[in-house]
Amino acid sequence: MSRGLRADAMARRAEFSARYGAAVSPSLPRQLSRYLLPAVLLALLAAGLWRVDFSPERIWNGLGKLGFILSFMVPPHPGNLLGLFIRSLGETVAIAFLGTLLGAIMALPLGVLAARNVIPSWIFRFSMRRGLDVLRGVDTLIWALIFINVVGLGPFAGILAIMVSDIGSFGKLYSEAIEASDKKPVEGIRAAGGSELHALWYGVLPQVFPVMVSQVLYFFESNTRSATIIGIVGAGGIGLHLADQIRLNEWQTVAFIVLMILVTVGIIDFCSTRLRFALIGKGRLSG
Repeated sequence: MSRGLRADAMARRAEFSARYGAAVSPSLPRQLSRYLLPAVLLALLAAGLWRVDFSPERIWNGLGKLGFILSFMVPPHPGNLLGLFIRSLGETVAIAFLGTLLGAIMALPLGVLAARNVIPSWIFRFSMRRGLDVLRGVDTLIWALIFINVVGLGPFAGILAIMVSDIGSFGKLYSEAIEASDKKPVEGIRAAGGSELHALWYGVLPQVFPVMVSQVLYFFESNTRSATIIGIVGAGGIGLHLADQIRLNEWQTVAFIVLMILVTVGIIDFCSTRLRFALIGKGRLSG
């Protein structure tokens, strides 16, 4: 009896190996690639650390200096500039809000024109996507330096920098959301005699609008931090005061400004998360 079961098991094993042999016993090139990729990544990591002159001793000494600087930050204190810092922080939030809002509005038609299921011409769609890549590929800080030379110092340059950078990012995200929308509502509107514009307005946009708003809220939170950085180069906001206090070695004031920024970002994150929950639901956000 046992011999029969053994023979049957061996026969099934031979049949399984013949049918799924490529998956069970991968080929030599696949086996080599399994070990070659981690080896290449480790080699690149080692080369990168060597190129930047990585040294555990430098890290250890740097941690000591960092602790020395942190000791000067306690307790955080604004001095006699609290009112100025509050107004500048409000300016930073306004820069992030206006830049994000303008970028989101201006990116909507561009995202529609870059969607595969809206524009059938691949040449036009390719050109639109590459244009969005150009806007998105240049960092916000670079755009800020450009617009400072165009419109001068101040928050207007910061708004333009965030707006242009976000147009590229929002355009890409909008087009991907539109392409992932369900086709059935669009087909129903067309079957009822609706035009392409009706299909887009009533069939596609209601599906993707909550996702778009969620993306805008997230970018607003992120752009609040970006507005702080571009303020350092003269684009308005709290960043300029932060850079000045660092140059003056006023570390208690630096710590106070950093805490103000952290609290502001935390409040924006809390409010935007609640709004995203209300728009697209907690389950979809967690998924």
